[in-house]
Amino acid sequence: MLPSRHLSSLTDLVEFPPLPNNLTWCGGIAYLDRDGVINVGSENYINSVDELEVLRGAASAIARIRNAGFRICIVTNQSPIGRGLWDHQRLAEVNSALQTILLEENSDAHLELVLYSPYVPWSNAWARKGNPGMLQVGRQIIDATESNNHISKFEYGIDYLPRDEGNSFMVGDRIADMKAGLNHGVRTFRCDQNIGIDDVIERVLDFSDNGDTL
Repeated sequence: MLPSRHLSSLTDLVEFPPLPNNLTWCGGIAYLDRDGVINVGSENYINSVDELEVLRGAASAIARIRNAGFRICIVTNQSPIGRGLWDHQRLAEVNSALQTILLEENSDAHLELVLYSPYVPWSNAWARKGNPGMLQVGRQIIDATESNNHISKFEYGIDYLPRDEGNSFMVGDRIADMKAGLNHGVRTFRCDQNIGIDDVIERVLDFSDNGDTL
């Protein structure tokens, strides 16, 4: 089971906005969880735009990451879809609103690629964190876009051939995020869910920091 993608087919190439100051992509990807990292999370999920609250400093942190030459890939578990609580369209509304708010705060805070897992925890889906499926797909989409190559089939699961991730990193607030990042072989950072990505922004941009462990 592959992940889903915000407002696009999974195999579509990304229409990347230019990196700040006409930077060249460094080859690194910032894999970011959403709830508890960019916006305030909830044990009862973010069910509508009205419940969306962006964490302080998130927009500027995302802009700083892009200003360091990274691409942004959101990887978020969204099991309410699989549970039948709401549909893909409801999630798209929330994700679109999140992007709008971020860009209002900082014009460089683009969420360039947004992937999500609609599957329930008991599905054992490879696309659900702590498995690294979303990160595997995100790497291939971004690589294909940068080289302008069409994606005909994804390497996935045990068939995935690891890429050079360089200084790529994963940021999340839960154990599942940690497992996904570590299983993908990237530097992995756990942030305080009440602070979000601003909690670890200095660390992720310090390439001598190898991240956290379980």
